[in-house]
Amino acid sequence: MSLLGGTQQPSYLLATLKADCVNKPFVQRCQDLARVIEDFPAKELHAIFPWLVELVFGSLDGSIVGWNLRHLHDRIPLEFHTALEFLHPSGAMMKLVYKLQAEDYKYDFPVSYLPGPVRTSIQERVLPECPLYHNKIQFPTSGGLGLNLALNPFEYFVFHFAICLIRHRTDSDHLASTSQSAYFILVDTYLKWFLPTDGNVPPPNFSNPGGAVPSPAPRSPSISLTSYGTHPSLLKRHISHQHLVNVDPAAQEIWRSETLLQIFVEMWLHHYSHEMYLKMQSPHAKLEALHYRLSVSSTSYIIPGLPGSLHSYQESFQPSEEHVLVVRVLVKHLHTFANSLRPEQSSPSAHSHTPSPLEELKRVVIPRFIQQKLYIFLQHCFGHWPLDASFRVVLELWLSYLQPWRYVPERGASPTSSETQIRSVAEKWAPFVQENLLIYTKLFLRFLNRAIRSDLVNQKNAFMLFRVAKVFSQPNLAEMIQKGEQLFLEPEHVIPHRQHRLLMSPSLGGSFLSSWQPTILDTALKVKSHVYSLEGQDFQYTQMFSTEARSLVLRLAQMIIQAKQTARSLSDHSTDNQALGNQSFFSWFGMSPTDLNNTYPGNDIDEAGYDSIKKTDEHLEKALEFLCLIFRMNSSQLSQFTVKLGNVKDENGRNHLPDCVQTENGVLLTDLGRKQIINGLRKFDIRYQGDPELQPIRSYENATLVRLLYQLSQALSSRFADSMDAMCKREDFLGKFCSYHLINNSPAWRMSPVSARGAFHQAEPRIRLRFLASYRLLFYLFLFYVLCGMISVGPVAATLLLLIGYLLYAVAMTVFTDKWKPHQD
Repeated sequence: MSLLGGTQQPSYLLATLKADCVNKPFVQRCQDLARVIEDFPAKELHAIFPWLVELVFGSLDGSIVGWNLRHLHDRIPLEFHTALEFLHPSGAMMKLVYKLQAEDYKYDFPVSYLPGPVRTSIQERVLPECPLYHNKIQFPTSGGLGLNLALNPFEYFVFHFAICLIRHRTDSDHLASTSQSAYFILVDTYLKWFLPTDGNVPPPNFSNPGGAVPSPAPRSPSISLTSYGTHPSLLKRHISHQHLVNVDPAAQEIWRSETLLQIFVEMWLHHYSHEMYLKMQSPHAKLEALHYRLSVSSTSYIIPGLPGSLHSYQESFQPSEEHVLVVRVLVKHLHTFANSLRPEQSSPSAHSHTPSPLEELKRVVIPRFIQQKLYIFLQHCFGHWPLDASFRVVLELWLSYLQPWRYVPERGASPTSSETQIRSVAEKWAPFVQENLLIYTKLFLRFLNRAIRSDLVNQKNAFMLFRVAKVFSQPNLAEMIQKGEQLFLEPEHVIPHRQHRLLMSPSLGGSFLSSWQPTILDTALKVKSHVYSLEGQDFQYTQMFSTEARSLVLRLAQMIIQAKQTARSLSDHSTDNQALGNQSFFSWFGMSPTDLNNTYPGNDIDEAGYDSIKKTDEHLEKALEFLCLIFRMNSSQLSQFTVKLGNVKDENGRNHLPDCVQTENGVLLTDLGRKQIINGLRKFDIRYQGDPELQPIRSYENATLVRLLYQLSQALSSRFADSMDAMCKREDFLGKFCSYHLINNSPAWRMSPVSARGAFHQAEPRIRLRFLASYRLLFYLFLFYVLCGMISVGPVAATLLLLIGYLLYAVAMTVFTDKWKPHQD
């Protein structure tokens, strides 16, 4: 049945659309929805809007997956491009939003799905500082416990779009394709559309007979909540009189930009412990909350037993790697957005130009919207993220925020184009560095602590250390950080208490762009305000260039040197194994003396690869060089560590074993040795020291053949023991030949410094046939006989050729090799 008649009731229209979702393919459903949105009035579309949002983004409780935008890629090009077109800012879905916005419809969003700190605060009837929640809280008239936000259509749409990143999480996320998913592309598209770096926000692609789409009208709260100020939004106050004056179209639509950004920040960055949330509140806010609790205790109506008390709340949220990647997209675009402000517009004292609302948003977007919450978000990640290579996504988010100079549109080049060059940081960025001092210094020291606990032999961990050291070694950056620390440590002379309090938080009224906050001209006061607003008045600041921090850097330098030596020793040890293997005839069959005697042939270098070890060494070398530049250290200050890296050496003079001392009770690991083992920098070789014929059966051996060949070897050795012993004791060539084959003398290897009296030493000649149980040897013998058969050589002749070849090899080894003769040891 056609949906274009325009006379159906809303319930019938919704039922028809639901039926189409089952019977029609995805592309046709989107086309039908676009026609319905275009042809039906807002009164009928109002009923289907919540269902449609849930259909696209999934239900809040996770029972409906929706279109699964985070896993929709261009591998299914038709559905992928159809979804992007439908959800584009100028697409059908946004047309529906603007239609409903013009009629001032409201939709309920459950408070229980908000981030933990905000949810708990609202349930305690304390209104958060963010103006996004002001005049939106609604308490159910039935007396239930469910609190809701009354949102306009645009807010409702963006809330659901933002929350689907953190509500519908799976363990099978593939980060390699995250940047190509429909969700990732839509985030980037919305940011570029509503926060443009050039020009104004495009007007809605919607024809409204009554004029432009209005901004949200103020609503009186339906529940008594603590309020933190009555300052109206600069923009909304300007827009509220649009029916009386002819206003700039950019001013009419700037509320969408502000709303989108506030929702993204609240939903993606507002996740940490409630104690940290309370510390972030201004003293003014906490005083108001205290007064309200005292007054509400005497009233007759109190919300009974709401779950999640302020006193028992604990946030257990752990962001995913995809979540952090999306936040990095937000940070990078906000840097580009803020840096697109022309120099003549950036100065608040310019009188020749009246800044537009969009220009004012560019000027304050970083400090007002994300500075505080991103710092706490990064602190949470630094403290709770696993100590593995996945921390790279958090690291890149941090480094992206630290370098706003990489996102300047006028440069006309990609931010990554200058990665190969280290440019000096221009002096104009000093205010940004100083006003974000903690994000540079405190998080840098936390990263150093993580690096010390990391396995720096791992190539990915070494690269992360290299990235951080390279960023902080940019010319002039360390000097800017030092200058910021000096400003913070300057003694306070006369700072009015009330003014200091006002600097503790952004605007508490309807918008972050309110003009109530005074301009701070004192640079030192700006730095102090930044630190105290994030950490509180009792914060004990640790300088990045203090003696304590320098000792931490020296410890890290020691770990770097140890890791470099370990990486080189792994490479050298693998080379030695290959050389030894090439000396044996059995290496032709993929077997080395190590295979035949004591150990499993695999080692760390097999997994890491020579290229990886080489890159690890290069990254560690560069990281050490950059750290020396940052902290002005010279080679003489580091040379003391190269002497103290351990005294246990093997025959080749290389450091392999952990640091230990010999005591009367045996070998004892030192503190340095324990740290070396924990971090994987050094290790004892665990080698089988018993009878080689009785060592555990390997995965590359046939268990049945091992047992049968052992019994056969024992029988032959027992039967011919006297004859073999007499032959090996002869001093002529035959005696040397027999000793080479019948007496095991494996090469010396580095071992744990324990008493060797328990180790097995073969003194009697014996026959060893266990090597014939190797799958590889059996496979190569099979190939050998197959090849011989292809050239018309029979099995007997092939066996004879094999024996003759080995006999010639054994004679040569007996003549030219001395190290395999145990009777001369």
